[in-house]
Amino acid sequence: MRIIGKLFVSSALLALTVSPGLAKETTINAVHFTPAQNTYAQSFLKFVDEVNKAGKGVVKINVRGGPEVLPPDQQGEAQKNGLIDMLNTPAGLYLNLVPEGEAFSASTKSPEEVRENGGWDLMQKIYAKKGNAHLLAHIDAGAGFHIFTVDQPKKTDDGGIDWSKLKIRSSPLYRTFLENLGATVIVQSPGEIYTSLERGVVNANAYTILGYQSFGWDKFTKYRVDPSFFQTDVLISMNKDKWDSLSPEAQKILTDTAKSFEKESAEAVEKDTKEQAQQMIDAGQKIVTLSGKGKDEFLSKASKASWQRMESRDPTYISELRKHFQ
Repeated sequence: MRIIGKLFVSSALLALTVSPGLAKETTINAVHFTPAQNTYAQSFLKFVDEVNKAGKGVVKINVRGGPEVLPPDQQGEAQKNGLIDMLNTPAGLYLNLVPEGEAFSASTKSPEEVRENGGWDLMQKIYAKKGNAHLLAHIDAGAGFHIFTVDQPKKTDDGGIDWSKLKIRSSPLYRTFLENLGATVIVQSPGEIYTSLERGVVNANAYTILGYQSFGWDKFTKYRVDPSFFQTDVLISMNKDKWDSLSPEAQKILTDTAKSFEKESAEAVEKDTKEQAQQMIDAGQKIVTLSGKGKDEFLSKASKASWQRMESRDPTYISELRKHFQ
């Protein structure tokens, strides 16, 4: 009994000794926008690992899950209201709160260039005001979006495609652009696309090469249209109130890790996109390449669509954003 008593006292004293240190470690609850097996989620989880390693004893990210925990179209509001601390989600799924986020996908600049020219600081101001959010990183940048079709698309004499024949699944981000091409557009979350392709609800899908196979969509879409349009706009952001509550040490760990991972993920995207593109080609996917006037009009409409839509929603920051992102 005396031995047990001594052990109990020793354990209690140890707990008292350790607990003050443990109490200093802040936990950040996070959600990602794709299923865990998807390339984008895997990239975010690498970032989480790096933060948790660098921030041991100071700050820790606790990943709650993906779209099965919080639907992608509700994630922005949930973060704004403090229901979740950190998000890994595209700006394109946040446009109802921060329409200016579309500049990330419309940009011709790299994340590094945007940080250097003041664009990042401007976006921080906008996201804080409209989304109650603090931006940490623009990750997985550099990958463009492609249109994938079930059947071989009909080419036109000017080197383009007869877009009127396509019913394209879209995200809110590129809906206007695809409508301007003349296609029929159906906005759906990634979780709905497989069934829509299977049932013929849509006969085309717009997405990046990166992560496409993980959804199984390549089973139906045997053609890829080149060139790509826009660029990926995946952000890591935090509820601003939560961010402001962090210690300076925790903020520095998150900021430094985010900056380094931004570069690391861009390099990984370039490599993985090439590999996954080749895998789909080897499995029978064919490339349809736009040319001439058809190609020029395609790219021109893509460039104009985002800026026109941003300006129609709120012109306040457009001229400044153009200076930094175009």
